[in-house]
Amino acid sequence: MMQAASFCPKHLKLLLSALLVFITFNSYSQNVPLVNAFAHNDYWHKRPLYDALDNGYTHIEADIYLRGSKLIVAHLFPIFKRHRTLERLYLDPLAACINGTEGHAGRLVYPLTLMIDIKSNANKTYEALSAVLEKYKSILSGYENGTFIQRQITIVITGNKPFEILKKQQNRLAFIDEDLMKVQQDTSSENIYRTASCKYSRLVNWDGNGTFPVLQKQRLRNYVNMAHRYGKKVRLWASPENPVVWNELLDCGVDLINTDKLPELKSFLTSRIAFSANVK
Repeated sequence: MMQAASFCPKHLKLLLSALLVFITFNSYSQNVPLVNAFAHNDYWHKRPLYDALDNGYTHIEADIYLRGSKLIVAHLFPIFKRHRTLERLYLDPLAACINGTEGHAGRLVYPLTLMIDIKSNANKTYEALSAVLEKYKSILSGYENGTFIQRQITIVITGNKPFEILKKQQNRLAFIDEDLMKVQQDTSSENIYRTASCKYSRLVNWDGNGTFPVLQKQRLRNYVNMAHRYGKKVRLWASPENPVVWNELLDCGVDLINTDKLPELKSFLTSRIAFSANVK
């Protein structure tokens, strides 16, 4: 007769802890929104937009140029990529996902931020962008008569920024990514800015080896706290693609981890979430 397995309280506790980590990790691997994940230059990936959505990313970046009447998605040489328009690569698929007319409907996580990096003239490009965004008004967050209206997708402009135009508009469908280094100078929050960003090396030069220098860590925390005080999410771009660095950034309150390595960051974030849940 087979003897029934028995567990001492210590072993049972370890088993339950392992089971909790397994369940938590697997639940987060099923396209659960990763609020700290930012897909840098998303259009570089094999499947623009969908690679990010399939990995649960809630912040996606695309560079655009105005060429003629078209908004071309490209980092360089837009003349060779005229078929890769903002509407074709991003706005139309997102609308289809939201409206349930497209096979990827289950992959979209809300709310989602589409950060648009303007590479051409700020004012002219924004004028063309505004006209395009009006076509998708029903799914885009807006600033309407002095009030922020949250919808499924929020458009945030970085790169060449049309500050003065946006500040004068009482009705619009776009916001601005502020320079984190200037966060003290303009305390506007959701009416103009949604995020505050800067290059990693402007605040930190630590590459993840050894201990994070105390003074650099404190300086970073000071800027993060200031941005949070005015309702802005913080992102550092061109940071080392390093889990050790990622962990310290999150511990310092940085909201968005900028990456080109979508699966790697997803794995890191889901493991961190599972560990936190197990500790609690």
